[in-house]
Amino acid sequence: MSAAGERHISVLGREAVDLLSPRDGGIYVDATFGAGGYSRMILDVAGTRVIGIDRDRTAIAGGFDLVDRSNGRLTLVEDRFSALADVCAGEGVADVDGVVMDVGVSSMQLDEADRGFSFRLDGPLDMRMGQEGPTAADVIARASEKDLANIIYIFGEERHSRSVARAIVAARRQAPITTTRALADIVARVVRSKPGEIHPATRTFQALRIFVNEELDELHQALSAAERVLKPGGRLAVVSFHSLEDRIVKNFLSERGKARGGSRHLPEVASAPPSFTILTKRPVVPGDAEVAANPRARSAKLRAAERTAAPAHATIELPAWPTLADVMRGG
Repeated sequence: MSAAGERHISVLGREAVDLLSPRDGGIYVDATFGAGGYSRMILDVAGTRVIGIDRDRTAIAGGFDLVDRSNGRLTLVEDRFSALADVCAGEGVADVDGVVMDVGVSSMQLDEADRGFSFRLDGPLDMRMGQEGPTAADVIARASEKDLANIIYIFGEERHSRSVARAIVAARRQAPITTTRALADIVARVVRSKPGEIHPATRTFQALRIFVNEELDELHQALSAAERVLKPGGRLAVVSFHSLEDRIVKNFLSERGKARGGSRHLPEVASAPPSFTILTKRPVVPGDAEVAANPRARSAKLRAAERTAAPAHATIELPAWPTLADVMRGG
């Protein structure tokens, strides 16, 4: 995520790259390329190579100039960051020295009304980071009231989720909900906020964005992919922007950072050694100056770990929360 007006500066960028500790000859994955902030800092170290991934075609196109200036050291691939291991394999890279991820929506996306991410800018209710799949308007039109309530509660942590879902269903009976302003107005009628508090539609918009882009499933899968592709001594740095993301990263590293205890029921897992050594006992957070320059940075947390020589752990099953495929087929 980049600061508005300074799109090449990533939140906690210097801290994340310092933890990656890039070196001459190293290969690094910028799994969420965005405006290229992390990639630029890694490429500042002579002899590094970067594979940049983004599902947003606009971000990839915006990075072509950096590709030209990198003298062949930057490769950009349009794909989801959960596919980072496959992307590396496609580039002929078996393992890498570092992976950096910046999870969530970018400032570029928030600041473009036509992308439909922000309730502060009126635009089509889209919210897709890529150019495929259902839009937020499609979800609003198709999801049942129960599914909408679950989506808004689980992914937005909105305690008024049932009231919001009920209001959405009532409103769509009158007319399709196709713009960000229309949805924000519906939510604001049932969620009250006091002066100084976040906009009443904040959590509902967050929930829909996460759901439409399957962001939390993507994060689970991307962390496992990074574990598989990092060589011993390779480093992982992840910047997240809200509690749901940070909890996934924290739990992943905590589980991978300690030996499994096993049990009499599953004795075969008793000897699984840690696949990561945690580098950040507590998350790194932005300083006052960074928050003042970019208020969106205020919730950012950076966690990092170093890959051990142990085999990757088995992939953890995804949580049993609503899925885009099930909701869109009415299941």
